[in-house]
Amino acid sequence: MGAAITGVLLLLTFILFVIFVMRGGNLTLGFLIMAILWTIIGLVPLNVAIKEIYTEPVLKYGSTIVNIIFGSWFGRVLVDTGIAGSISRRTQTVGNRYPVVATILISCVLALIFSSSYGVGSAIAIGVIIFPIMYSIGVPKHIAVSVFTLSIGAAMYINNVLFVQFQVFFPKIEWGLRYQKFGFTAMLVQMGITIAFILYNRKKIQNGKSKLVVTEDENTEIKEVSPWTYILPILPVALNIILGWDAVPALFLSIIVALFATGNMKTYTGLIKMINNTAYNAISDIAGLIIMLFVLNMFQAAAVHAMADFNDVFKHIIPDNTLLLTVIMVFSSSISIF
Repeated sequence: MGAAITGVLLLLTFILFVIFVMRGGNLTLGFLIMAILWTIIGLVPLNVAIKEIYTEPVLKYGSTIVNIIFGSWFGRVLVDTGIAGSISRRTQTVGNRYPVVATILISCVLALIFSSSYGVGSAIAIGVIIFPIMYSIGVPKHIAVSVFTLSIGAAMYINNVLFVQFQVFFPKIEWGLRYQKFGFTAMLVQMGITIAFILYNRKKIQNGKSKLVVTEDENTEIKEVSPWTYILPILPVALNIILGWDAVPALFLSIIVALFATGNMKTYTGLIKMINNTAYNAISDIAGLIIMLFVLNMFQAAAVHAMADFNDVFKHIIPDNTLLLTVIMVFSSSISIF
């Protein structure tokens, strides 16, 4: 009887949590409340909860957060040094004559940049550059947004910073040749779909009206950099795959090379200012994400303890066939897009 009541309470609170999120509720607050409620409902002893729910999961996730910070910092460096903007502007030169080709190039540029860059701040900062370019060559807003999100999403398959986040939940998966084959294949498939989407809407792009968008963000000023710096967005990925470097040293070296190649090491004062500004912006961009991920790990640990008595029940409900689970996830994943 007690197990039945516990199961009902867990299910009820989870449904309320989903409704809360779908109505625009804050994820961090929602996960925190759920972690506390499931700790109480699961009758987890206080000393166990403090250690195994609210301490150890957070500390173990610290190394992943370091990867996220460096990925966000690298993205900020690409934006603030002018590399991302310069690459984007180059694609605009063919925009007036060949808007469809320019849109495809912009899609490839986005995938190139985000193969190593990470963070909401980087996406916003690059979006401030990319969207005016697409609007200026006549790309309709709904197509521009779709191209932007699909291109970034394609790059995430080979983004080591995102990989280490999922690796916490799937520790048996390693960043090796097996995953890289899957990652690059998946990226190419999604980029193929993105390009097909652009070609399908080619008439709307060709007949679109050019719109001049003026931004008030002073950071959107495009700096001229050497064309050879355009390969820097993929440098961390190359170091990781070819030399087997971890994400942090690969990103750190790439940051140093980017600062040197763009002339930001000419003066000590200028270098320190650039490092401080990019690091500050990078961390502030993802501050909310970091806290949310910490709280998510608390909730996951609380769920493990609270649902320990229901493992036998779930074994008879949840299928164990990998292909079937994959198909279910493919069709149900759209539900997560609230």
